Amino acid sequence: MSTVHTTPPPSSGAGRDVLEARPRRISPTVSRTWALIGAAAGLFGIVGIQASSQIDAVYAEEYAGDAQKITDRLGELVPQLLVLHFAMVLAAVFLVVLAAGLKRRLRAQAPADSLLPEVAAGGLVLTAVAAMLGVGFTTEIVFGVTNDDMVLDPEFGALVGHWTGTIPWLWLGAGLTGVAVALASLRHQAAPRWIGWTSAVLGGITLLFGISPLQYMAGFTGPVLVLVLGLGFAFGDRRVRSGR
Repeated sequence: MSTVHTTPPPSSGAGRDVLEARPRRISPTVSRTWALIGAAAGLFGIVGIQASSQIDAVYAEEYAGDAQKITDRLGELVPQLLVLHFAMVLAAVFLVVLAAGLKRRLRAQAPADSLLPEVAAGGLVLTAVAAMLGVGFTTEIVFGVTNDDMVLDPEFGALVGHWTGTIPWLWLGAGLTGVAVALASLRHQAAPRWIGWTSAVLGGITLLFGISPLQYMAGFTGPVLVLVLGLGFAFGDRRVRSGR
């Protein structure tokens, strides 16, 4: 005669232990270096915007409409062109790091099927591309206006003057990131609420500027938003526990 051994059902106390052992979703406690790098991206963005605003070759009345004068003026603004270049390239590189860290951070608490982490990261990548393209003519213009052996087309110099005064200001993507972070925070508690409200205000303004014909105004608020996000997640992101 065979004997069949059965496992008795767990007592109510054991059942509670099993339920308590189930993992609860919490904000990650991993390194926040990515957030500090993001803050640096915002700071470099601010520096780049300030440098761009000083490159006045196509905006000052005494040079307007004269391609040769514009090009000659750019030769006097090489330091500003170099500051713009380094600031925007570093901002672009650091924005990609912030995008990856922010996506991981939001995915830790956002609903599994939410698109918000991807949208938040995508907005920063879009901004990084604009920042990199904004200084895409640095090599040709700087060497062209400082090397007497090179012949620089004045019309190209005029183009660069307009380019450096517009493309680096396209921070619409940062506004998209801000709105996504705001929704993730305020609807899904995926980030501290103060970060959510701050992102809603700065992100909303930046996004509206970027969509409107005043699109370059986004360059004033976008870098500030990125700086705040970086500092916020680095120093103000308290551990949040849910499930109880």
